[in-house]
Amino acid sequence: MSNPFATLMSSENTSLIVVTTAAENVRAGCLVSYHTQASMKPQHYNIWLSKANHTYKIGLLANRFAVHFLTQDDLAWAEHFATISGQHTDKFAGLEVEARHEVPLLTALPNRMVVEQISMLDDGGDHVCVTARVIAAETSGHFTPLRLSDIGELRPAHDISERIIEP
Repeated sequence: MSNPFATLMSSENTSLIVVTTAAENVRAGCLVSYHTQASMKPQHYNIWLSKANHTYKIGLLANRFAVHFLTQDDLAWAEHFATISGQHTDKFAGLEVEARHEVPLLTALPNRMVVEQISMLDDGGDHVCVTARVIAAETSGHFTPLRLSDIGELRPAHDISERIIEP
């Protein structure tokens, strides 16, 4: 066992979400595996954005984010938002999107919430934690989440070495 931390983390099988946001008329979105509820009352949620990602750059200017929970039927959405760079391509082109609560909502992904940023923590790692209050939530009912183990070896559009801001 050469890397105990990596061994422990490989046992995790987190659910996947697509986070979307907008600022200054620029939309962004990415696949996220680091996320969790942060408070029950008031309702808070944490998402971690990769510093190598276009969504991080737009997120620095954004107040709100949409958190779209993926189901086992949403592998194509995970691939789309993980493997295409928003810096070079409009990830939303050809998708059915509605603008509500100042964020792009993906119509095909009805299990979602809109959150408003409370704080952003940069501890020097390759991701930044956004703590946010839940301002709206919607669901189509019970679903089985798409999990990290379901996506195989998707190659992300950016490697962590491509961080926009170095620690």
